[in-house]
Amino acid sequence: MTQDILSDRDLDVIFREARSFKGWQKTPVSEITIRAMYDLLRWGPTSFNCSPARFVIVRSEGAKKKLADCAMHSNRDKILLAPFTVIVASDAKFYEKLPELFKSYAGAKDFFVENKDMAQETAFRNSCMQGGYMIIAARSLGLDCCPMSGFNPTAVNDAFFKGGDNSVNFICSMGYGNTENLPDRDRRLSFDEACEFV
Repeated sequence: MTQDILSDRDLDVIFREARSFKGWQKTPVSEITIRAMYDLLRWGPTSFNCSPARFVIVRSEGAKKKLADCAMHSNRDKILLAPFTVIVASDAKFYEKLPELFKSYAGAKDFFVENKDMAQETAFRNSCMQGGYMIIAARSLGLDCCPMSGFNPTAVNDAFFKGGDNSVNFICSMGYGNTENLPDRDRRLSFDEACEFV
């Protein structure tokens, strides 16, 4: 069976011409677009179909300030001026939903209940993947992204997840990027620098 492939223009939008924006246009992003982004990213594969990522859409002024106060100084305006920022988190008890998400293995939930280290590793690894799917989905819908790890995770967890099972993985501001003062793009590693055949 032959597979349809994306056009060169599609690949430019998602990868080759996409940038990490630090400034934002004042154009709002609709809730419909944000929901459409999730409805795309949720189909990305995860082990056991575990889907441990949880997404907090930070878009009110109060929530933006609360998140910005947890970030490095250089990242604060990226949060405050963006239409919204997503906190990509991991649900430590993702396995509670496995009976409905992974019906082909009845013992999946118990496997993780009895293996806490494996559960933690699985939650982190797969929420990272889902965060990557989120960026691809956002770019596919015309949004620009600025993923960040420059924040105090303890402060974010206290501010948004205190007493719960979720913990922050990374954050990503989104909107329509402002190309003014956008620096030249840095290079990426070539195939031969990053890959090997064995």
